[in-house]
Amino acid sequence: MNATPVVHVIDDDLDLRLSLETLLRSVGLRTCLYETIPDVSAFASCSGPRCILVDVRLPGFSGLDFQDQLAKTETTIPLIFMTGYGDIPMTVRAMKAGAVDFLPKPFRDQDMLDAVSRALEIDRLKQARDSEVISLKKRYGELSLREKEVMALVTTGLMNKQIAGKLSLSEVTVKIHRGSAVRKMGARSLADLVKMAETLGIHDR
Repeated sequence: MNATPVVHVIDDDLDLRLSLETLLRSVGLRTCLYETIPDVSAFASCSGPRCILVDVRLPGFSGLDFQDQLAKTETTIPLIFMTGYGDIPMTVRAMKAGAVDFLPKPFRDQDMLDAVSRALEIDRLKQARDSEVISLKKRYGELSLREKEVMALVTTGLMNKQIAGKLSLSEVTVKIHRGSAVRKMGARSLADLVKMAETLGIHDR
C-alpha cells in the first residue's frame, strides 16, 4: 500500500492534540484531530494503514466506550489509549479488548512513536490479509460447481481415485477439474491449495 499512514487523535486537550500532530508529522505521518469521539464512519474512507490515539477519559463518551462501539460495528482499527488517570483495571480491560498500548500521560515521544509504529504495522498486515481474502474469494467464485467439489475433496487429502468414486466421475475427469481449479486459484502446490481452502473456510461449510 502506497497511501501515507493516518493517525487519528482523539483528545479534548487542544495543546496535546497539536503537540501530537507536530510529533507525528515529523516522521511523515498524516493526522486527523478530534476533540470528541467522532462517528465511526469517519474512519471508513481512510485508505492505507491507520490507527487511533484516544484519551480514556473524555466528556460524555469515554475511550473505553468508543472501543466497545468499534467492536460492535466490527470496525477493526488498532487503538492506543492515553490517560492521565490510568489504573490497573482500566488498563486490563483495554488490553483484553485488543488495545495495542496504554500510555500514561505525560509520555515520552519515543514511546508514543514506537506504539504508533506497532499499531500501523498491525493494520498494514491486516489490510494485506483482507485484500488477499477478497482476491481468493473472487478466484474461487470463478470455479465451476464441479471444480469447487473437486477442490474441497482434494484439500481434505483424498486421492483422485477416491474423489472419482465419491463424485461418480472418471479419474481422468477428476484430474481435469483438479488441474483447472489449481490453475484458476493460482495455487503453486497442493499445500498452497490447502491453505487457500482453510482461508476460505471451505471445509467449515
